[in-house]
Amino acid sequence: MSFTTPKTKIEKTTTTTPKRTGYPVEELSFPFLLKNFVGFKEALAFKESQGKYRVINTLGYLGKYQFGKETLKRFRIYNISNFLKTPELQEKAFIAYCQVNKWILRKDIKRSVGKIINGTKITESGILAAAHLSGAGNVKKYLRSHGVIRFNDAYGTSIKSYMNDFSGYDVSRIDANKKPTL
Repeated sequence: MSFTTPKTKIEKTTTTTPKRTGYPVEELSFPFLLKNFVGFKEALAFKESQGKYRVINTLGYLGKYQFGKETLKRFRIYNISNFLKTPELQEKAFIAYCQVNKWILRKDIKRSVGKIINGTKITESGILAAAHLSGAGNVKKYLRSHGVIRFNDAYGTSIKSYMNDFSGYDVSRIDANKKPTL
């Protein structure tokens, strides 16, 4: 069995099964995500919607990253049908939302990264993922209370689980921005 080394942001690792009498050699491909920003956004998208752009969940959250309508209004996105049909717009909205959350949480990021809260090492990527789940205000409450004030979304997903699941990605390419534009 051989494995290839990833050379780009998203690669496929290929393995070859041994040739059996009468059977051709098969190639199996497995997606491999690096711990960079592309890996972060794709992992988060998979958790939110299985990476599908046109998804609307049972609570009305929209698209690949499951945005609420109020969040989209912040970026002057009002046409939901167009939003669901436009992957580029969804990607831009995700980056803008990360930028504004990083700006809102900039002091908490500085104070909290590297600490352990409720058994979870706090990282910048974990904070940004949790803000995507619950909003920056709830993440502030969680961090400033050292995990005493907790939050679960309507499906029971916690800030702690997102901080844990999305820990350790390099999100340094996201600049804190109070008023990002698409």
